[in-house]
Amino acid sequence: MGIALQLTGHDKDLGGGFIVRRLLPSAKKQAVGPFIFFDHFGPVPVHPADQYDVRPHPHIGLATVTYLFDGAILHRDSLGSVQQIEPGAINWMTAGRGIVHSERRPPQLDQVDYVNHGIQLWAALPLAAEEVEPSFEHTPADAIPTLAVGNTRLRVLIGEAFGLRSPVKTFSKTLYLDVQLAAGETFELPPIADELALYPVDGEVQIDGLPLAARTVGVLAPGETVDIEAATPVRLMVLGGEALDGHRFMSWNFVSSRKERIAQAGVDWKAQAMGQVPGETEFIPLPERKPAEPPPL
Repeated sequence: MGIALQLTGHDKDLGGGFIVRRLLPSAKKQAVGPFIFFDHFGPVPVHPADQYDVRPHPHIGLATVTYLFDGAILHRDSLGSVQQIEPGAINWMTAGRGIVHSERRPPQLDQVDYVNHGIQLWAALPLAAEEVEPSFEHTPADAIPTLAVGNTRLRVLIGEAFGLRSPVKTFSKTLYLDVQLAAGETFELPPIADELALYPVDGEVQIDGLPLAARTVGVLAPGETVDIEAATPVRLMVLGGEALDGHRFMSWNFVSSRKERIAQAGVDWKAQAMGQVPGETEFIPLPERKPAEPPPL
């Protein structure tokens, strides 16, 4: 069967003309494994006059997973963490009961042109871990295990695959791979997680002989091995893991199994009671709820 579902996503402006491709959540599927949110940004040229900084904002009930192909982002959070995010590294921020962070242009890039390109995922935390203490973990690029399969190169960013294990700690079985497919070769992907999806970043691939377009999530049928091919070199992300242990509610930057917990997080953020990023005074206000549309006559 191969691909069971395709998600094309939609473009979303995060402000200042910074456009991302949002693949999850989707009306067709809330999550793949623990991954409940998927933004692909760039490649976008960044010039000194551009205002693409993301001011301090809160999260609960999830972990953010940031991975860059190009560029750099400066992460700061309410724990006091300061980390420049660079290509090839995995940055896992556990929000748990609540954290505040910003994502900005590194100071050394203030007056230069560069390109930012990457993916940010959110992993919903299991019920038992929704309210854990917040934390931040940076795993540098040279600590990510790598494997060559013929001329195809594979990096195990999170989880375990092909005899390799990532050092990134997670709360449930989670899988995230960066596969650089060689042109004309067949890459065999066994069912190494309960739920799996493929995302070609920069070119079309063939899954068991059927096309999957670039920037499209292909959710795989469970329990099946698939053959993946590409006519040209393609970067392919593989993501998934064990299914979520129940439905999650999402509102703005908050994820929880309980609506009332999300409402409380909104109250806390309005009161600025979720912490501050040291040295920063700006923040993104809680969005106003849109009034419900009247029923059709």
